[in-house]
Amino acid sequence: MNLLALQRDFRAWLTTESAEAAARLGAPSGLAVYLNTYRAQLLACLAETYATVRAWIGDTAFEAAAATHIDRVPPSSWTLDAYARDFPETLAGLYPEDAEVAELALLDRGVSDCFVGPNSPVVSIDTIGDIDWEQAVLHLVPTFATLPVTTNAAAIWSAFNAGAEPPPAEQLGRPATIAIWRNGFLSALRELDPSEAEAQSRASEGATFGELCALAIERHGEQDGTAKAGAWLGQWLRDGIVGAIDVKSAALR
Repeated sequence: MNLLALQRDFRAWLTTESAEAAARLGAPSGLAVYLNTYRAQLLACLAETYATVRAWIGDTAFEAAAATHIDRVPPSSWTLDAYARDFPETLAGLYPEDAEVAELALLDRGVSDCFVGPNSPVVSIDTIGDIDWEQAVLHLVPTFATLPVTTNAAAIWSAFNAGAEPPPAEQLGRPATIAIWRNGFLSALRELDPSEAEAQSRASEGATFGELCALAIERHGEQDGTAKAGAWLGQWLRDGIVGAIDVKSAALR
C-alpha cells in the first residue's frame, strides 16, 4: 500500500468508520483510539467556538448536535479552526422551530471571527479636526460585520456572556440587525435600528457622510435626520468601528 492509499483509507475510517478501509489498514481492533481522538478533537473545536449555544441548549443536546455535525461534515481545511464554521447550518436543520439556537451560533461564530480578525487603526473622536463632512468617507474597521436576526438571540447571548440569567426566547416583531466588531482586545455587539443599519451598509459601500445625512433626512425629516446622522457618527467613533476617514485625497488615521 502506498502512502496516498494509506491516507485515503485512514480518512475513510475516521469519517465513515469504513470496515473495508479498516481491514486494509490491518489493525481494526486498534483503530478505535484514533477514531475517538478524532471525534473528541472536533467536539472540542465546536464547544470552544459555540460556548453560548452549549450553555443555552445544555451539554447533552449540544453533544448530540455536535455528533450529528461530525457525522455529516468531515474537516475540509488545513486548519482545525475552520471546522466550526458550518455548525450554525447544522443547528438550523436540527432546530427548525427554535430559530434562536442557530442565531446564537451565528453570533458565537461572528464574535469568534472578529476576535481573530486583522488589526486596524481606529479614528478617535478627540483627534478629529476640520473635516469637510459632506465629502468625508468613513472606512469601517475590517472586523466589523452585521448579522440579521429574527429572535432575541442578541439579548440571550449578552446575558450569558455577562453572567446573567438569559431571557426566554422570543420571536421579534420584525427582523433586526446586529453589529459585531472588535473594540481593542474585546469583541462587541449591538443591535441597530433599521435606519442606522442601512446607513452602515451604505458607509461600507463607500457613501460619503453627506450622503448618509441625506439618507437620514429622507427617513426622519430635516431636523431629526440631521440629529440622527450626528448621533450615528458619535456612536461609531465611540464604538471604535471607524478605521479611517478619507476626505478627497486626505486621510485621517
